[in-house]
Formats: sequence, structure tokens, C-alpha cells
Amino acid sequence: MRPFIQHQPLNLYATPPHECSYLPGQQATTIFLDPHIQKDNRIYSQLTEQGFRRSGEHLYRPHCTHCQACVSVRIPVHAFEPRRSQTRVWQKNQDIIVRPAAPVYKPEHFSLYRRYITHRHKGGGMDTHTPDGYMQFLTSHWANSVFYEFHQNDRLLAVSVVDHLIQGWSAVYTFFDPSYPQRSLGVYAILWQIAATRKQHLDWLYLGYWIADCRKMRYKTDYHPLEYYRNGQWSRD
Repeated sequence: MRPFIQHQPLNLYATPPHECSYLPGQQATTIFLDPHIQKDNRIYSQLTEQGFRRSGEHLYRPHCTHCQACVSVRIPVHAFEPRRSQTRVWQKNQDIIVRPAAPVYKPEHFSLYRRYITHRHKGGGMDTHTPDGYMQFLTSHWANSVFYEFHQNDRLLAVSVVDHLIQGWSAVYTFFDPSYPQRSLGVYAILWQIAATRKQHLDWLYLGYWIADCRKMRYKTDYHPLEYYRNGQWSRD
């Protein structure tokens, strides 16, 4: 893997304490990269190695004083071993064709996103997204992002938004048609990203943050081995 070169001093700022999005009753603090700093893929890759995550144009990391529940996780794709249930999901979805698309607004994508959010995360705040808000959430003018479309015949079943980093891929967000629960499309999307990252001879698929006490985040530990960023270094489970 090529070494990272820091272009300039990176100024970080902390938000005031605010309501935690994942743990009820908890207060959270977030540090984020100075929005006036010119970002590029090398800075992004470097900060991802240090547990940061992208949301829209911003790079951030949880920085709570009395809680370390949010743990950045990644899959070392060359060591990944699927469970039997994951192998079945993989085989079940071999009729799906995956196509890369530019990170631009498509009404078909947004319609699928709205159906997914209404079914899976209604009332979580994202169900109020307008087309502009949806694009501001998923895209950035400086990130190397791709919208991967999962098609079965002429039907769009899922979209995975992925950022291509120097050392791997970052799984930004996946949304899918909730009408096909038997396909386990969320699982298949991760398995496909693992395989695609490995095919490009890259090392890691970054899954964002895992929180043990948050039900929506627990699925990430279904992928083995998994690496956790704690105390400034990565280690396996």
C-alpha cells in the first residue's frame, strides 16, 4: 500500500454536545475537519485510516467525553470468510447484474431511496429528504464516489453508494427495494462490495461505525474477520 502524504496541517473542530442519533438519552460530540480545508482523496483516505467517516462534504468522527460506543470497523477483504447463510445469499442473487453509475441525481434512484427509508427508517429524519437533501447527504464534489446499481432484468433492486479510497472502498450507504426480503439485498450488497474490493487488489472495505447497543448497527459483526479502530490502532475481533 502506498504511504499517505499529508498535504497541510489539518484543523479539527468539535461540535457542542447534541442528542445522540443512536443511543437514546445520550449526548454526543463530534469532531470534524475544517470545512474550509481543500479536501482530496489522499486526505480522505488518510483520515479514514484514523476512524473518520464522510457525510456529504464533511469528514467527521465521534468524540464523546464519557462514551466510546461508536467504533469504526472495516473488513480485511482478502481474509474474509463467508458464513453458510451468506454463501446462500450470494448464490441466490447470481441473477443480479451490477453496473456503475455516476454520482448524479436520478429520479429512479431517489424513488427507490424513499421507498427504502419509509419502510426501514421511517421517523429517523432521513424520510424528510428532498432531492437536494438526498444528494447532499450522499455525495461530495471531492470524493471519488460511484453509485452501483443492482439490476435484475430491467428492475432496479438496490443502489450502493461507495467511495473509492487509496487503500480500499468505503461503503457510504445502500438502499434497496423492500419488496424482496427473501433476497437479503443488504447482505448481498456488502458481499458484492467485498468481492469487488478484493478484485481490485485493495485491502479493506470500511463499514462506518459499529455500536454494540444499537440494533441497527449489529449486523456489521456478521462479517468475519472484522477490524476495530480503538485507541488509535486497528485490531481484529
